[in-house]
Amino acid sequence: MPANSPPLRMRLRLVPALLLLVSCSVAAQTVRPLIAELGNPAKGRVEYVNDSRTPLNVVLMARSFAVSETGEISYRDLDPNIHLKLSATSFRIQPQQSYFVFYEATGDTAPSWFVIYAAFSGFPFRTQQGMNVRLELPHTVYLLPKQSLEKSQVRVVRAEYNRESKKALLEVENTGDQFGRVQQTLLASKKKKQEGPGFPLFPHSRRILEVPLDGMEDPDRLILDFQNFKIEDKVTVSSP
Repeated sequence: MPANSPPLRMRLRLVPALLLLVSCSVAAQTVRPLIAELGNPAKGRVEYVNDSRTPLNVVLMARSFAVSETGEISYRDLDPNIHLKLSATSFRIQPQQSYFVFYEATGDTAPSWFVIYAAFSGFPFRTQQGMNVRLELPHTVYLLPKQSLEKSQVRVVRAEYNRESKKALLEVENTGDQFGRVQQTLLASKKKKQEGPGFPLFPHSRRILEVPLDGMEDPDRLILDFQNFKIEDKVTVSSP
């Protein structure tokens, strides 16, 4: 997934009256792993799990995507420079069973990224309008070169804490050609640290996010934890 590392994103086509029923019924569908960071070319495997008591049908669709500075994801048809072969594009999973799909992927350029959406259908209920319910779960793939993002290519543009809103506003820039991932965001004061979300950092792009803080004094340090290095910067504090 291309988004923050992030809780699982589910897209449900249903009416609000069925939300409670559906949340109990579809939570047993799982995709493992949610994110794969592979070389280029790549060979991967996805496990689709049906822990429910109902057999389900699954249809796979690959899509390219872009992520805005504030984390919104927009999808489009799979880019022609990404070549993907799937061992199956549709299948049926019996109750309490798993199904494995294998794939080969190559990008004409690296880094490249795409998502394989699995649409689960066959649930034993419908919306009030008589429409079938479909659950979509992602497996996000990053095709990465041997070179990795370097510390010198990451810049903290802004790190501000607002006492009135009790939120930290962060802006981080990737000035390089490689993909990177912030595994953990930490805001620290003299006595306490509070964790914020991790997030992908795409080449030549910025990421802006707000981190709510509660129960701690004004933070004075921002720590961004990457796989191979850490970035630290000062946090400025604004008062109402």
